[in-house]
Amino acid sequence: MPRLVLLVALSLPLSGCYYLQAAAGQWELTRKREPIGEVLAREETSPELAARLRLVAEARQFAVDELGLPDNDTYRTYADLERDYVMWSVFAAPEFSVEPRTWCFPVAGCVSYRGYFVKESAEREAARLGRKGYDVAVSGVMAYSTLGKLKDPVLSTMMNWDDVRLVAVLFHELAHQVIYVKGDSGFNESFATAVEEFGVQRWLEARGMDAAFGDYQARRAVRGQLSALVAAARTDLEALYALIIDDEEKRARKRARLTALQADIAGSLEEAGREAGGWVTGELDNARLIPMVLYEGRLDEFRALLETCEQRIDCFYERARELAGSEL
Repeated sequence: MPRLVLLVALSLPLSGCYYLQAAAGQWELTRKREPIGEVLAREETSPELAARLRLVAEARQFAVDELGLPDNDTYRTYADLERDYVMWSVFAAPEFSVEPRTWCFPVAGCVSYRGYFVKESAEREAARLGRKGYDVAVSGVMAYSTLGKLKDPVLSTMMNWDDVRLVAVLFHELAHQVIYVKGDSGFNESFATAVEEFGVQRWLEARGMDAAFGDYQARRAVRGQLSALVAAARTDLEALYALIIDDEEKRARKRARLTALQADIAGSLEEAGREAGGWVTGELDNARLIPMVLYEGRLDEFRALLETCEQRIDCFYERARELAGSEL
């Protein structure tokens, strides 16, 4: 499930309850953020947190100097939220469709999720959509971005990741500020993931951390395998949903295909020596497949673009902007 969500909290034309919880959540982040330098200067700051924040500061400057990412106030502050997740995302899709339900906002455009700062609120929305017949999923989110609209802090929820993943997320989120196409989550997430991969490789190479890069590549390869399995299942499900057959039969075939997918994923993860985690918890449905498609759906396209540019990041950004413009 996804690790982050783009902020839609500042999109004013929302329902009253949604806007109030979004505004309250954003205010909490604003109120709790502190300059990283001040946190490092405090005697009570633990050595572990200090080390992570120094890593963030170093990676943040690397992002500017080596990756051409924005030099602004994003990730220059820190906020301790005292909880495991900053938000919870609700995903939904019709029972017999692989296409996600979308929500549209002025800042982010149309996106395939809706974020809540309170878990119970997300669960209520999921239950409401479930009563309408949607497949639904709720996923905890450890980080988010306002696309540079606000001074996004590094969050305590992000400190649970290992060093490489933390740096990867910083690069990924900053990439959204370079190019963001309203209403095209697949483009945006795949582009940012390509920048993330490129950035992590350069970051680790610059530090002579070949072993860490090998592990990162192995993790990415496993995720690629899972993405391929999900894509194949979605293709099969799309064909199934188009059939003119009894709903009960369609429902049974859907369950069989998703059960097979779950077994395939568990097998791939076991073979790779990785924990299956949430993939083997509960039944899969259309909604639970959405995040994988968002982050990986067009990744190969952007990887190829980097190859065309001979790994020159400025060329890559230019070509990606051209691609984004052609799809508007």
